[in-house]
Amino acid sequence: MPASPPFLSPFDAPALIARRGLSSILTPDGELLDLPAPQTRELLRSLPPPLLIHGPAALKALDLTPLSQPVPWFDLLDLFLFVRPAQTIAPTPRGLALALGLHPQKTITADFLPTLCEALLSELNTKKDAPEGNHLRSLLLPLQRSGWVWSDIISDVIGPPSTQGASHSYESLRIWKRLPRWEEEAPRPAPSSYPVSPIKARERLRDILGEHAETRPGQADFSSVVTSAFEPRETLGAPNVVLAEAGTGTGKTLGYIAPSTLWAEENKGAVWVSTYTRHLQRQIEQELHRVYPNDTVRREKVVVRKGRENYLCLLNMEDMVNTVTSRGKDATASLLPLSLLARWAEKSRDGDLMGGDLPGWFGEIFGHGSLAAIADRRGECIHASCPHYQTCFVEHGIRRARRADIVIANHALVMAQAAWNSLTPAHLPDEDTIPSRYIFDEGHHIPEAADSAFSIAFSGLETAELRRWLLGAEGSRSRARGLQRRLDDLIERIPSIQKPLHAVLNAARVLPAPGWSARLKEKTSPSPQPAPENLPATEETETLFPLDLPAPPQPENPSEIFLKLLAHQLKARTAEHPSSRSQEYFSNECDLYPINPPLEEHSELLAQELRQLLRPLEQLSQQFEHQIEDNDEIDSTLRQRIESTLRTLHRRAISPVSSWISMLDSLQTPPAPDTIPTYIDFIRSEPLPQKQSPHQSFDIGLYRHWLDPTIPFVSTIQTPAHGLLITSATLRDQPQNTSGEETWHAAELRLGATHFIKPPIRASLMSPFDYSKQTRAYIITDVSSEIASLAHAFRSLFSASGGSGLGLFTAIRRLREVYKRIQEPLETEGIPLYAQHVDAMDNATLVDIFRTEIQSCLLGTDAMRDGVDVPGDALRMVVFEKTPWPRPDILHRERRKLLSEGRPSEYDDRITRMRLRQAFGRLIRRSDDRGVFVMLDRRMPSRLLSAFPEGVQVERLSLTDALEHIKEFLN
Repeated sequence: MPASPPFLSPFDAPALIARRGLSSILTPDGELLDLPAPQTRELLRSLPPPLLIHGPAALKALDLTPLSQPVPWFDLLDLFLFVRPAQTIAPTPRGLALALGLHPQKTITADFLPTLCEALLSELNTKKDAPEGNHLRSLLLPLQRSGWVWSDIISDVIGPPSTQGASHSYESLRIWKRLPRWEEEAPRPAPSSYPVSPIKARERLRDILGEHAETRPGQADFSSVVTSAFEPRETLGAPNVVLAEAGTGTGKTLGYIAPSTLWAEENKGAVWVSTYTRHLQRQIEQELHRVYPNDTVRREKVVVRKGRENYLCLLNMEDMVNTVTSRGKDATASLLPLSLLARWAEKSRDGDLMGGDLPGWFGEIFGHGSLAAIADRRGECIHASCPHYQTCFVEHGIRRARRADIVIANHALVMAQAAWNSLTPAHLPDEDTIPSRYIFDEGHHIPEAADSAFSIAFSGLETAELRRWLLGAEGSRSRARGLQRRLDDLIERIPSIQKPLHAVLNAARVLPAPGWSARLKEKTSPSPQPAPENLPATEETETLFPLDLPAPPQPENPSEIFLKLLAHQLKARTAEHPSSRSQEYFSNECDLYPINPPLEEHSELLAQELRQLLRPLEQLSQQFEHQIEDNDEIDSTLRQRIESTLRTLHRRAISPVSSWISMLDSLQTPPAPDTIPTYIDFIRSEPLPQKQSPHQSFDIGLYRHWLDPTIPFVSTIQTPAHGLLITSATLRDQPQNTSGEETWHAAELRLGATHFIKPPIRASLMSPFDYSKQTRAYIITDVSSEIASLAHAFRSLFSASGGSGLGLFTAIRRLREVYKRIQEPLETEGIPLYAQHVDAMDNATLVDIFRTEIQSCLLGTDAMRDGVDVPGDALRMVVFEKTPWPRPDILHRERRKLLSEGRPSEYDDRITRMRLRQAFGRLIRRSDDRGVFVMLDRRMPSRLLSAFPEGVQVERLSLTDALEHIKEFLN
C-alpha cells in the first residue's frame, strides 16, 4: 500500500474492512465491493489511503508490507483514542460500534465505517466548548507536527491548534504538571479481628445481587464457608485456612466479596484478593461495581495493584518529551504515540499500561517500544528523589491501597512481597501495608506462581541486568541510570556513602559486560536446535540487552567464564538436533550433577568475586541504616528517601547476590545419594530476542528451583496472615475410583496446605449447570497428528459450529501451520479466525475480539486454556489438538519422581486431568449456554475422562459422525 498525497477528509477516502477471505471496500465513488485479497491489494494501489480499523491487522490480513509510522491511512482507532482515551474496546467494527451505542447488522460492510467516523466526530464536537476543549486544541499542535492524518479533520471540528497560556509549545505533553498530587496521611491503625457471621455474609450477598438477580445454588453457602477465613487467629503463625472448590457457575467472586467487604468495613482493614492473571483482576474490579456503584466511593474502597513495570513512569515520560523537544524534526515519529499517551494519562484511573484502561492494541498500532520506554522496566525508580514523586501513579496506588477495603493484586506481586518482607530488614517499613487477610482466586495456580517467585537464576540476562542497574548504560544508546546517578542527591547529604558506593561500582565489573552474548556465542555454542516460538521478543529485553553491541577485546571476567563453562557442559550432555544447521537455538537443558571439574572449580572463584561485590553493598546499606537510627533530626522527606533506597538496594542487589553466592557455595557439596533434595539445580539455555541482532544469540544460566515451591510460599505468608481463602473451580483432581478424602489429600499436598500449622477447612460446592443437557464431548478416532489431517478437522468442526470455536494447541508451530491452512477458507464462509502467536495482538485483545465477534474462532495455547470467560454464543466449542500431557523437562522429572508418592504415572495423569478440567470450564459459563468439547487425539486414555463434570456424555466417533452429532446438538 504505497503512500499517497494527503487529502482533506476521511469521507472522501475509500473505506476498507480487510479480511483474509473477501474484503469489503467502499470506493470513493460509492461502489461497495467484496474482493479476495489479490484483487483488494491491486485495487488499493490505485486508491487514496483508506478509512479502516486497526491498520496493522489490515495489512496482515492482506499480506501487505508494514509501513513506518505515522501511517498514511485513516485509522478509526486513532480517532477513538483521542475522543475516548481511557476506554478499552475490541478493535473491530462491531467493537467500536457497540462502544458508541450503535447496533450494527450481523455482517458489517465497509459502508458502515463512515457512520462510525461521523459518530466519533460528532462526539468530539460536543467537547470543543467543554472545559477540556482548550487542552484538546493544545494537544493538536504536537499531533499536527507528527504528521497525524486526523489532525486537520479534528482541527475543523474543535478549532485550530492553540498554545494559549502555555509556556512551551509542547506544554500539552507535560502531564506531570497537571496530574493530582497525593499527600501523606497518618498511618492507618492495625485492623481489629472481629469475625463475620455466616448470616450477615448471606445478607450482604443478597443486597449485592439485588431482587431480580439470577439465583445460583451454592453461592450463599460459599459465602458462609468463606467466613471461616475471617475468624480471629488464635496462635501466631497459624492462620485460618479455607480450601473451597466452587464449581463453574457458583458465582464465587461475589460469594467471597460479600464477607470480604463486611470484614473490611467492620474491622477497618484491607482484604487482598490475589489472582493469577491480569484479565481476572479486571473482571473482579468490574464485579465490585455492584458493591460500590458510585465511582468516587469505589475509587476509595477498591484498588488494583500490580508491579511497577506495569505503570507509566512520569520520569521516563519527561525524558521522552525532552528528547523529542531537543531533536526537533528527527523525533516527529515519536510525537504521535507520545501525544496520545499524554491524552490517555490525564484520563486514566491509575496509569496502568498493561491490562488497565489503556487499550491493549495501543502497542500493536504504535509499536510496543513506545510503552516499554515509558514504563519502569529497569528497576531504576528513585522514589522520593524523583521530581514527580507526588504525582507518581504507582505511589498514588500504594497510598490508596493503605486505606482501601479491597486490594486486587496478583499471585506474582503477593508472593514477591512475601519474599521481600522475609529478606528485608525488619526495621524497614514496607511500601505496602502487609495485609492480614488474603483470598487466592485461581488458587490452583499457587504452585506455579510460587515456583516462579522463589526460584534463583544465575544467567547472562539476570547478571547483566544487575550490572546495568549498578553501572548504567556504559556507553550504549539506553537511557539506563546507574546507581551513582540515582544516589546523587544523597551523596551530597551523606558523604559517608561515597566510599562503599565506589567499591560497589568497581566490584560490579565482575558481572557480564555489554556484548556478553556475542562473546558467549563466539567461544561456546550449545547444540543448536529449532527456536521455540513461545518466546516472543520483548521490547523490555531488547532495550535492556541490545544484542548488536560490539564485543571489544577485553579480559574475560569471572561471570562470563562461568557462563561459558555452563554452555560447555550443556553442549556435552545434550544430543545434537538434526536441524542444527538452522543456526537457531531451542530452550535446552541438562542436569548440573555430576558437575564438570572445571565448572566446579570456577564456581568457587566466582563466589569469592561476588562476595567482593556483596561486602560493599552491605556496607552501603549499613551507612544508610545509621542515618536513620542515629540521626534524630533527619527530616521526614529524607527519611523516606533513605528507606526506599534501602528497600530497593536489598531487593534489587543484596538479595540476588546473596542467593547466587549461596547457590555457588553449594556446588562444592553435591547432594548425597538416596536423599530427597530441597532444590533442583540444572543448566538451561534459551534464545535471545533477535530483532536487533542479525544472528541468533542465546542466554545460558544455572537455575535453582525448590522441589516443593509451596514450602517457601507458606513459610513467608503464614506469619503475617491471619486468614486465607484458596479457591478455584479446579482445586481437586477427580480420578476414577478415588474417595473424596484421597482427592482432598492430594489437593492439600499440591497446594502446600499441609505445611500450614493449622489444618485447613475444606468445602466443595457443585456447579449448578446441567452438563448432561448443556454439553457433549467427543474423542475423534480417525484424525491423525499430521498437519493436513488436523487442519481438515479444525476447519470442519468450526464450520459445523458456525464459528464460536476455541482451538487449543500444545505446540505453537502446529498452531501456526493449522492456521495457515484454514484461515482463508473459514473467512470465506464468514467465520473470522484469530490466533495467539500469529495476530499482532495481546491475549486480552484477542479475547475481547472473540467475545465481541460472536461468529469468530480463536486458536491459542495454554494461556487461553485458563481464565478466559466468554459466556453465551461467542463460545460454543472447544477443540483440543492433543492430550495436554506435562512437558517432560528436568523440573517435571524430579518432581514426578520425588513428589508422586510412588505413583509417577498418576502424577502425570493428575496434571493432565486438571488441564482438561480447566479447558472444559471455558465452555459453559451460564445456565443457558450450550457447548461441545472435542479431543482430536484418538490415543487419549479413558482414565482421563473423569476430568469432565459428572453427566457429560463422552463418545468416541469418527469425524464425519461427530460432525452430524454436533450440528444436531448445537442447532
